[in-house]
Amino acid sequence: MTGRLQGLELRRVAMPLVSPFRTSFGTEHERDVLLVRAVTAEAEGWGECVALSGPLYSPEYVDGAQAFIKRYLIPLLRRFDGHVYALEPLFEPLKGHPMAKAAVQTAVLDAQLRAAALPLGAFLGATKQRVPAGVSVGIMDSVPALLDAVAGYLAAGYLRIKLKIEPGWDVEPVRAVRERFGDDVLLQVDANTAYTLTDAEHLARLDPFGLLLIEQPLPEDDIRGHARLATMIRTPICLDESIVSARAAADAIALNACRIVNIKPGRVGGYLEARRIHDVCAANGVAVWAGGMLETGLGRAANVALAALPGFTLPGDTSASDRYYAQDITEPFVLQDGHVAVPAGPGIGVEPLRDVLDSVTTETEWHNFTGVS
Repeated sequence: MTGRLQGLELRRVAMPLVSPFRTSFGTEHERDVLLVRAVTAEAEGWGECVALSGPLYSPEYVDGAQAFIKRYLIPLLRRFDGHVYALEPLFEPLKGHPMAKAAVQTAVLDAQLRAAALPLGAFLGATKQRVPAGVSVGIMDSVPALLDAVAGYLAAGYLRIKLKIEPGWDVEPVRAVRERFGDDVLLQVDANTAYTLTDAEHLARLDPFGLLLIEQPLPEDDIRGHARLATMIRTPICLDESIVSARAAADAIALNACRIVNIKPGRVGGYLEARRIHDVCAANGVAVWAGGMLETGLGRAANVALAALPGFTLPGDTSASDRYYAQDITEPFVLQDGHVAVPAGPGIGVEPLRDVLDSVTTETEWHNFTGVS
């Protein structure tokens, strides 16, 4: 599983969402997606950068990720000729930018796995052929609109509902969902760092609703605050933005700052580190689930493969394609009995639909390493 890169394509695509997606840090109407295509003599592979248009979820943003890849990663890749594991020490001197690094690493990994006829799931250690699917529901303009949305997702067969929350939109929406749909619905909330420890008494008002978890209630750098909050509320705390590496996960677990971890490969620098986080959590009896960043079918395919590892015991944000896109750039992921199938083909297991991809492409750059285009 080696091979010198012949070149790298950076492609921007504009993907309108089927409906606005609002969280505590902003509202997304479409995704401006940076795709990376790595080409070797044997195969080509795809990676998707999950950075948003602005530095809201994290310091990274899509224009910056593209500039970082061009200025810093491509010069390193021009002399790369090894296994994908060698990319980590190659990139390590460059601080930060995990989403950009993850996109490149995934593209190279996909190309190498396709050349070896090995599916990503098998490479990572997947044990399932399909994974349970949850859905993330953004902040709505009204509680009735929220209830209508949740009703639709439950009717579609989703096995878990996640509600985005923020101050002023938390207890009442959760109460309304519980009253309408009952206690049997797997329900969790995601704050995206919108609260502080001074809100502990208010957050404790969520305890009676029997939530699976509250995700990232406090700022990402406040691990001690999360550990303190865990002693003040009954709802299990799940960390997302705080978990930037396997080391960070081990620290959070040691400090009792979380009982559950959301793993997002883009946030941690790629699928190799994501698997290490899975292993750390499994060794400590901490449940994990697969988060999402409104990925297209290319990014979703890799996430679904990751979610098939044995430690992923909770439904993740591995929704069907039509949750976000009327037309995906791959064959759509479809919900069947509340589950999404793990791609069985080599690499990430899916290919872009070229006509569709070209129709939503706004920009392409080809960086030639060997004179082959």
